[in-house]
Order: sequence, then C-alpha cells, then structure tokens
Amino acid sequence: MASLNVYSVLVVLFLTCGAVMATKENDQTIKENNCETKIGLPCVLEAFTSIFERGSISNKCCGELVVLGKVCHSALVKRTLENPLFKDLSPSTSIANSIQTWNNCLALIDSPSPSA
Repeated sequence: MASLNVYSVLVVLFLTCGAVMATKENDQTIKENNCETKIGLPCVLEAFTSIFERGSISNKCCGELVVLGKVCHSALVKRTLENPLFKDLSPSTSIANSIQTWNNCLALIDSPSPSA
C-alpha cells in the first residue's frame, strides 16, 4: 500500500512539473517574440471571443492576428488555457477553434481582394 502512495505522489509530481515547464516554455516564447506588443487590445478581445466564445473576428483583426504570427498565436492560446481563471474551458475545443480562427484569417489575408 505504501508503494502505491509513493507512486501516486511521483505521478502527481511529474504531472505538476510538466505543467510548470509548459507554462514557462509558453511564457518564454511570448517574451522572446514580443507577442504581447504585436497586437492591439481590441483585436486581442476579438480573437479571444472568436476562439473561446465562438464569436467573430473582423478583417482588420485577422490582419493583426496573422502579423502576430502562428508561434505567438499558439503560445498565447496555450497560456490562456493554463490560466486557472479559464479552467472550465475545453482545451480540445479551444485549440480546434484556435486553429480554425487562424486558418480563416490566413485565408482571408492571403486571398486577393476583388477588383473594384
């Protein structure tokens, strides 16, 4: 029975260390790439709503999101999911929504505008 408790403690410790390392990795990515300075607050809010609440994102904010870059976009989404305030969010759904928002914005920005 004691070995089961030791094993349980080791598993919890391993999982906790992994989560802390993931958080530090995301924070480092965000800091190294100046992610928080590349997109304005109104567009952050639109992107957040699009990803986590299934709202829409404007063409202007899609442009800012694409300029932000996929590395920053992914790191910011992951950091949000790690925040205890958002513990009720489904990570798999949020990541799927994040990918869909990114792909939609990328397609919108990459597509040629119609002639006037």
